[in-house]
Amino acid sequence: QVQLVESGGGLVQPGGSLKLSCAASGVIFSSHIMGWYRQAPGKQRYMVADITGVGVTNYAESVKGRFTISRDNAKKTVYLQMNSLKPDDTAVYTCNLIIGSTNYWGQGTQVTVSS
Repeated sequence: QVQLVESGGGLVQPGGSLKLSCAASGVIFSSHIMGWYRQAPGKQRYMVADITGVGVTNYAESVKGRFTISRDNAKKTVYLQMNSLKPDDTAVYTCNLIIGSTNYWGQGTQVTVSS
């Protein structure tokens, strides 16, 4: 059974940093693309960043230069380092794993950027 568990969210001031983690289990982790998505209140969820098994990354324009996605295949964990955070980054962040035609999602972690 595939499980994804996020951690690392919280409250941070504008300009601050947070690092999210997503630990996977029940899957051959290194074979699959992992992604981070976010959803703000009243808005649609969209992809923030993803990373292939060999480390090729892709970012939404809104976070380029501020966020960095990385993974540790030995630990079956994907990370999202978020710097220069803005109030518009406030959202529930969820990690995603696609195996074939099936999407797996974590429970999400709240990130709030506010002074």
